Amino acid sequence: MSSRASLKASNSSSSSTSKYFLGIDFGTSGARVTVIDDAGSTAADHKQGYGPDGAADWAAAWERVLFELVAALPQDVVANVGAVALDGTSATAMLVDAATGRQLAPPKLYNEAQGAEAVAAAKAIAPASHTATASTSTLCKLLAWHQAGTWQAAAAAGAHPRLMHQADWLAYLLHGRPDVSDWNNALKLGFDPAAEAYPQWLSSQEYALLFPSTVVAPSAPVAAVTAAAASRTGLPRSCMVCGGTTDSIAAFVAAGVSQVGEAVTSLGSTMAVKLLSEERVDDAAYGVYSHRLGDSWLVGGASNTGGAVLRQHFSNEQLQQLSQRINLAQPLGLDYYPLVGPGERFPVNDPGMQPRLMPRPDDDALFLQGMLESMSRIEAQAYQLLAQLGASKVTSVLTAGGGAVNDKWTAMREAALGVPVRPAQQGEGGLLCVV
Repeated sequence: MSSRASLKASNSSSSSTSKYFLGIDFGTSGARVTVIDDAGSTAADHKQGYGPDGAADWAAAWERVLFELVAALPQDVVANVGAVALDGTSATAMLVDAATGRQLAPPKLYNEAQGAEAVAAAKAIAPASHTATASTSTLCKLLAWHQAGTWQAAAAAGAHPRLMHQADWLAYLLHGRPDVSDWNNALKLGFDPAAEAYPQWLSSQEYALLFPSTVVAPSAPVAAVTAAAASRTGLPRSCMVCGGTTDSIAAFVAAGVSQVGEAVTSLGSTMAVKLLSEERVDDAAYGVYSHRLGDSWLVGGASNTGGAVLRQHFSNEQLQQLSQRINLAQPLGLDYYPLVGPGERFPVNDPGMQPRLMPRPDDDALFLQGMLESMSRIEAQAYQLLAQLGASKVTSVLTAGGGAVNDKWTAMREAALGVPVRPAQQGEGGLLCVV
């Protein structure tokens, strides 16, 4: 699991009487719960994988882990939780009976690309290059169910079909409202967070009756926990369930970003960049889109370069040893473009781009230096492209992921970017909730 949830609350009538605030992050392979107190200090923290049965029944695994995570916390802490919020993987879609919460079809996960027919249907109604037209978007997943007649058959059988995102459904298990989503999760369905409404091209569709009818700001109060959820978890009936977000947004907030121009680069298997901007930027050609975060916009994109290509050539031990031998005073300037395989989207849109790692020096330390220098250059190009597309200029970069611990790489990146680079406050995800 790559993310962690933490929850912070303020401006709450309950915060003066409630002691703790709880956040749960559902990532790709497991989930994590964190509880903080009024001062923002961590009071409890626990993580758990989905187990080998997860893929057989994702919804059952998510529900089981949700309640097991809460059960793993100290009882006196749970009994004094004033607010809770959850995040989930972006565009993980569920078709649910709104009357019972029963699954009407297996969930479609965040990375499940839909077929050409669904993508074509999305492109036929959405503006050009809209993020909802990507094959993995929530809209394309709904269209696949629509084209297969899945929701129609369920309705004919007496069910009340409702589209929900993973985070929506998990929150529903606590507050009982099947009609609520948030700005961030609803973005890839086609919701417009600037207008705070579904656009006419979307709301006029036959299947619009499946949409969450209430879309709130992340962290906005939604409803108190139900009597059943309180009994099952030990949470007080006064505990407020808040609007959620996606796991990637949670990670950005956890990094400690608060000012326009601040950014987070996640150096995992790929290189993902996210920048807090005054202006909204969307460009599907480069995979760039914006989430609303308060009164600002979180603009992001992801390159296929990153840690995965380093792993192709070096072990962890080799990376540590070879990095120590790099001489920063003698940059190599090799014109590399490190990729695992063909294809790049951001900051260069070239599906046929080939990995470029020649010439290779005989000394592995020099080879590694050339790769890290090139990745630093690509990162700088990424932020330059965001600025060219209209985003705010980057002023500082926080680093999440495994690459954050490599001091030599950090120095190269700082030189290429021309702004301060430092580790994120938390290398894992987080969720800021104001209730």
